[in-house]
Amino acid sequence: MLLSYLKSHIKSFILWAVICLIFGVVFALYSLPLYAVLYGGAISFFFGAIFLAIDFFRYRKRRLLLQKIASEITLTADNLPLPKTGIEEDYDRLVKLLFQKLNAIENENAAKLSDMTDYYTMWVHQIKTPIAAMQLILREGDSPQYRELTENLRRIEQYAEMVLCYLRLGSDSTDFVIKEYCLDDIIRQAVRKFSPQFIRRKLRLIYEPTKMKVITDEKWLLFVIEQVISNAVKYTPSGEIEIFLEEPFTLSIRDTGIGIAAEDLPRIFEKGYTGCNGRIDKRASGIGLYLCKRICRKLGHDITAKSGEKGTVISINLEQTKPEIE
Repeated sequence: MLLSYLKSHIKSFILWAVICLIFGVVFALYSLPLYAVLYGGAISFFFGAIFLAIDFFRYRKRRLLLQKIASEITLTADNLPLPKTGIEEDYDRLVKLLFQKLNAIENENAAKLSDMTDYYTMWVHQIKTPIAAMQLILREGDSPQYRELTENLRRIEQYAEMVLCYLRLGSDSTDFVIKEYCLDDIIRQAVRKFSPQFIRRKLRLIYEPTKMKVITDEKWLLFVIEQVISNAVKYTPSGEIEIFLEEPFTLSIRDTGIGIAAEDLPRIFEKGYTGCNGRIDKRASGIGLYLCKRICRKLGHDITAKSGEKGTVISINLEQTKPEIE
């Protein structure tokens, strides 16, 4: 801070030096004692140093105040220090004008986001009605075509749930209910939902009850497990899917599918990233695992992935760490 202050007063130092030089030249031309110039320069330097010290402490106080206000300016710009010069008054008006415009833009964007969130939330709830009606109709038939239609309809329902989940995670309020749940009850709900796809694809399910209690939110953890099982089913043409517990608190879901390329593995939880498998499956959105990562972080869990040339293991560490929600 001292260096910046000295730089801001460099013109004053130059002016003082030039004045001393002029006096020295004049004294030399008139053959006057040179020490008189040095004596006068020393006295002016002494009093100037006292003035600069006082002015520096004022400067430092204003800088510290401005730095503090900089962290609060998103809330208000009314606490700016009072301007002392005409230029400072102009800067003060400019800052307050920009702050007013920023507030107006933020309020407008917040209103647009709220309208969009309300619309898509309503859309998801409305789309569930025809989905439920079509599911009831498809239950009346039992043929390969009916089963394929049912599977695609469930996929539509899953995508609608992803939209609702995405909106809720981005909102200021959430519906998390954190308490102790039986992990097996949550796993069975997910397995039951995908059982028709296991049967249709002739995939073997290996699952032994974990007999474990977890501190989490049932609905959101169920969403994460469903997403992982959905990906395992989607990318496993044949073979098996195993759901097992790794001590002490890690739930793992392993498949024998096509695996994940090594260069894609570090980025699979990024928003919109689909990787090599996504380019093969044009329907991939790159949102599912991104949502899983966000949900786990909010719940105080962690989710990781391992994969080789064949098969993938997604692990969810359910040991309760500090969640992002209160």
